[in-house]
Amino acid sequence: MARSTVSAPHARPNVLKLVPTTSQPAPAEFSTLLRGEAAAISAWSTEWNARRFASHLVIIFLGAGCYGAAMGGWRDPQQALFVAIKFPLIILLTTLGNALINGMLAPLLGLNIPFRQSFSAVVMGFAITSAILGAFSPLTAFMVWNAPPMTAQAVSLPVYNLIKLAHVGIIMFAGIVGNARLFQLLVQLSGGHVLASRVLLAWLSGNLFLGAQLSWILRPFIGSPELPVQFLRDGALHGNFYENVFNSLTHIF
Repeated sequence: MARSTVSAPHARPNVLKLVPTTSQPAPAEFSTLLRGEAAAISAWSTEWNARRFASHLVIIFLGAGCYGAAMGGWRDPQQALFVAIKFPLIILLTTLGNALINGMLAPLLGLNIPFRQSFSAVVMGFAITSAILGAFSPLTAFMVWNAPPMTAQAVSLPVYNLIKLAHVGIIMFAGIVGNARLFQLLVQLSGGHVLASRVLLAWLSGNLFLGAQLSWILRPFIGSPELPVQFLRDGALHGNFYENVFNSLTHIF
């Protein structure tokens, strides 16, 4: 009887200490994610938590969806709805594709990360990216609201290319910052800044390459006044994203 009364008080505090590290309120976890706290993020990446994963998906859908609606709103309200659906879809497809790529690149660069841990890191990175895009959505909507109506004449003006390049710059900025916030995690996993920098650069390159081409396939986003509003454009697999950006730069300069 004496043993049971002595051992119970010692076992109970250990259980209580584990609860805050594995389960926190969603706002607290989101703040931790945005701050890039390496210890907490490292623990999240090594374990599977369905509620946390669902919260990251919600952030992706809300943040990227709001930005997509602001992007497509210049053409038509229906275009805004289409882009609000397609933009989170691009991020999720990029997340899945980069999880496979990162799972191969990280060991080649010297960092042994299991697929589940790599996938969790990419999801958290894109959740931050989506939160940044959602924060930019009011600014983007204001820019589109003050732009001239999308007509055939407006497409020939520099404002059309400037808006397209503004979207490219915002998306690139959000993607880089979202992955850079996980740099502390890579440093903790690799044990050094050099290896972490190589892995981060490889991940950013994959995100940019895959995400940009997926955005080209799933176009239109801004839309064109000469074409009907549609979810996917005819000949979606023709051409590529980088050729279109180059043409926009030549029209401006």
